Amino acid sequence: MAAKRRYDEDPNQPGDKRMKRLPSFSTVIREAIMVKSVQNLFAAIEPLLRKVVQEEIEKGLLNSPRYIDRSPCMRIEAPAPSLYRLIFKNPPNTPIFTGSKIEDLEGKPLQILLVAGTTGSPSSFPAPIKIELLVLDGDFPSDGNDDWTVEEFNKYIIKERAGKRPLLTGDVSNITMRDGVATIGELQFTDNSSWIRSRNFRIAVRVVPGSYDGPRIREAMTDKFVVRDHRGELYRKHYPPTLNDEVWRLEKIGKDGAFHRKLGENNINNVQDFLRLLNVDPNQLRTIMGPGMSDKMWEITINHAKTCFRGDKIYSHGGENVTVFLNSVYELVSVTIGGMLYSLQELPRIHKNYVLQLVQEAYQQRDSLKEVDAIPNASLALIQSETVIQGPAGTLPWYPTNQDFQIGGLDDDEASTSFQVEYTGSFHFEPYA
Repeated sequence: MAAKRRYDEDPNQPGDKRMKRLPSFSTVIREAIMVKSVQNLFAAIEPLLRKVVQEEIEKGLLNSPRYIDRSPCMRIEAPAPSLYRLIFKNPPNTPIFTGSKIEDLEGKPLQILLVAGTTGSPSSFPAPIKIELLVLDGDFPSDGNDDWTVEEFNKYIIKERAGKRPLLTGDVSNITMRDGVATIGELQFTDNSSWIRSRNFRIAVRVVPGSYDGPRIREAMTDKFVVRDHRGELYRKHYPPTLNDEVWRLEKIGKDGAFHRKLGENNINNVQDFLRLLNVDPNQLRTIMGPGMSDKMWEITINHAKTCFRGDKIYSHGGENVTVFLNSVYELVSVTIGGMLYSLQELPRIHKNYVLQLVQEAYQQRDSLKEVDAIPNASLALIQSETVIQGPAGTLPWYPTNQDFQIGGLDDDEASTSFQVEYTGSFHFEPYA
């Protein structure tokens, strides 16, 4: 009787092979993992291998004279410099807010000029040129090179967001440049710049495509800047500030902040109040600001305040035989002593303290100061012939009798006049320059 055959034996195979066992489950899993790893490795290095092969092929082709002769279009050449270019005469005044008119640093409308590409000298064409304004991404040019191509320029043009008004409105298109000059009367942004990656815009200008047939005129663009929402304009700082601006318009002083409250508690409400105390008693003003304002912040604040236009008002305050003349923020303009006009630097050192004391008094009595039309001229009376000039010897006891005395303010004709001076010190005459 024949022996029973095992279930895993193949009757068609020789006897020694019929006894071979199937691999275990764990062995199958390990082999599958190894195959998968090798496939992943090939998939990872395939792009690298393709790139290396491609670079070597291109390198060989470029180095082949035969290839270069047959394919001159493949040669890499530097772009020819533009013969002409557009420029902004002055940069726009920043910060810029949505809905606000854009002007240059001088408060005038933006102006576009045509200049020679190499020298920058003014140029013009006999026929007018059509130009248009655009908005560029602040990241342009990406490599910092100002010799961009038209394609690179067009790539960075920014359009308005979906459902929004045109990003730049006003005199944007159909602008005519005549004699190499064009003025932009009205220009505003309708949207802020926070929604693009760079968070900055540039204003650019170019010749309208298709309207000009001639050598390339390179585009112009401003420096990058941030456009803020118009609501931020309510809290903007002023550059320069005015005397009547509220004090929080100064740098580092926030509206309704700690510094603003401290200044208000000391009756310092506007920039003029701030500058007056700064000129009369800077230590007191520094104390009011307190330790929360660092020395660096203090310098920024007072430097900003000092850019304020003082105006032409002059105030006077008198003491014994002395009158001080101050401007609108109590900076000492001049001093008259016994009818003689001096600046603070010209005074003897021992009398500067008295003059500064008068300035302090003027600040304390600021509500009753007198405004004068002009500072009076020196009032030494010069009378021709044998008349005596009353000098300072009998009127200003602080002048030593051996100090040189100088008379100025005379013209060349008076310089030749004969006169006498009642004065015991030495005398030096200086004609009017």
